Amino acid sequence: MAKEFTKENWEQEVLKNEGVTIVDFWAGWCGPCRILGPTIDKLAEEMGDVASIGKLNVDLDGGIASEAGIRGIPTVIAYKNGKEVMRKAGVSQLAELKTMIETAAKA
Repeated sequence: MAKEFTKENWEQEVLKNEGVTIVDFWAGWCGPCRILGPTIDKLAEEMGDVASIGKLNVDLDGGIASEAGIRGIPTVIAYKNGKEVMRKAGVSQLAELKTMIETAAKA
């Protein structure tokens, strides 16, 4: 199961995390976000030992989404050592997200 990122844990879990962090910016009313959600959970199951993987609800923590430059959801951002290294907007397949982790790890 993917982690839940919030304004309370954002700094510690994402910005200060050493290694790769995958963040799915989403909202409950967003159809494509609901499609992507189970894929993010599956990614966390399969690659949770390689990267920290979680979701941030833009309706609850819009300030973080704004700071991250989120213009549409779902958007997945890969961070390494707290810095953004890549992003992908829209629904992604599991294989694409795994590649994102591998690419971010090499960055």
